[in-house]
Amino acid sequence: MARAKFDGVIEAVHYTPGGQIILVRAFERRGAVWSERILIGRNELVARLKQGKRFVTGQRKEYLGSSFQIGRAVRLMQGSVVTDGQASERDHLDGVPIF
Repeated sequence: MARAKFDGVIEAVHYTPGGQIILVRAFERRGAVWSERILIGRNELVARLKQGKRFVTGQRKEYLGSSFQIGRAVRLMQGSVVTDGQASERDHLDGVPIF
């Protein structure tokens, strides 16, 4: 079975008091390698999702630079950024730690 392909892994999120994402801490695929941790603002994340980039939740495995423990896919649904299987009127990344 082929390995799922994705462009980024979100490891932590920061919300406003109203529940909207301010920033996510993520890793991004850069060709055959992965970036170090980067901060992506909500507008930039939404733009990347609209471009067809695929993001998932997860964590980098310790001492294994390009290996991740993968969680759910991240989707843009009716203007809200949510994980697969979530129906929400505000942003919600289920299972992602808050920073």
